[in-house]
Amino acid sequence: MRKYLEWAQREPTTAQVVATLLPAGVLFLVALPAGIVVLAGRLDHALALPRLLLGPVNAVTGLVLLGVGGFVALWSVRAEARLGGGSPVPMIPTRRLVVVPPYAYCRNPMVLGTVLAYLGIGVWLGSASAVAMVLLLGVLLVTYVKLVEEKELRLRFGEEYEEYLRTTPFLLPRFPRRGSRAGPTP
Repeated sequence: MRKYLEWAQREPTTAQVVATLLPAGVLFLVALPAGIVVLAGRLDHALALPRLLLGPVNAVTGLVLLGVGGFVALWSVRAEARLGGGSPVPMIPTRRLVVVPPYAYCRNPMVLGTVLAYLGIGVWLGSASAVAMVLLLGVLLVTYVKLVEEKELRLRFGEEYEEYLRTTPFLLPRFPRRGSRAGPTP
């Protein structure tokens, strides 16, 4: 355990960051969205699922979800890199607990943003199977966070993380009232 804690606190080189984030970026920004589009079309056809087309509502709703979700997910990645001194990829974990926005609003804004963005793709396509795949991906991500990531964060950040757990919702954001503080102090 001690060896892991030492490893998690190391300063990664630029080459290590690029070598880790580049494949992750390709996976989450290109491969998964493309996979949703291709697989959804095939599944809808194979299962003879009706298209969920509501005219321009699909495009507008899908683009809004994609834009908002993409913004939140990328904002989360940026916060982890700039403020946490790490990345969302477990091989280069943050060295500091990030508790400022967007992490002040919910503990898993990256998961929320990713699911919203991919859901936007499914809605835009009007595909029932795409929406189902995204919901399944969301369940898998939440399961990973609960079973693996939360334990690891408890180990690395101790009481600071326990306080964050007590004061910040898991996935659905809670925004501070006007004039109040946004989550625990960094």
